[in-house]
Amino acid sequence: MLKIHGTPIGGSKADARQVLTDRWGLVSYERRDQLSLVLEVCKGFVLDNGAFSKWRQGHTEFQDYDGYTAWVEKLQQHPRFLWAIIPDHIAGTEAQNNAYLARWPEHLRGVPVYHMHHSLDRLLWLAQHYETVALGGGIGYEVLKSRAWWQRIREMMEVVTDEHGRPLCQLHGLRMLDPKVFTVLPLTSGDSTNVARNSGQAARFAGTTAKTRGDRACLIADRIEAYDSARSWRREGRQVSLFDCFPNVAQAA
Repeated sequence: MLKIHGTPIGGSKADARQVLTDRWGLVSYERRDQLSLVLEVCKGFVLDNGAFSKWRQGHTEFQDYDGYTAWVEKLQQHPRFLWAIIPDHIAGTEAQNNAYLARWPEHLRGVPVYHMHHSLDRLLWLAQHYETVALGGGIGYEVLKSRAWWQRIREMMEVVTDEHGRPLCQLHGLRMLDPKVFTVLPLTSGDSTNVARNSGQAARFAGTTAKTRGDRACLIADRIEAYDSARSWRREGRQVSLFDCFPNVAQAA
């Protein structure tokens, strides 16, 4: 699983360089502060449209679609570009978000977002038509790991995985780099701003060897990257196989 760390990273440029070097980075259209550093030191990167930030500011439409696609088109030429999140709106209707998908240029490597308040039929349609689908929050599911959030995740996984719990497409978890989340989901990749947000809380690292913000950021990133996503979704009623209990057997077979 690719763990993709959101920027900008606070502290000095040296701190940001320390944690981003040879990792995967994410750059938001709304916060391009460290784009040049990401292009220089990261092993790869994805682009985010910044819709989450705009939604929190009260916007109801994606305001600069053409500007965003032009930005993506330019950066897609970079050899370590992975893909970009297609414009979306967290609180938008299915029709509104489908209209955003229809505008996306076919030659750009884009990933659609499924919002949890949308129908499961839409999730299945996205999985059948796109190589990768990003799983995001939605109205009523804003709190990660809440009871409602987990119940909806279960419903989604029952739709987007086959009878063996294998995803129908590659799945990306938006804001899902908590090991308590991604270790039970069959994600290909995930992102969060965990490193950027929590590396500034020096008091939490008392008694550790982390002395600078760069040290703290690396410690958080290393802890995240010590885990991997689940190999498959444990569907209700699915029998546990030998390969589930002893995954190395599959490699030796």
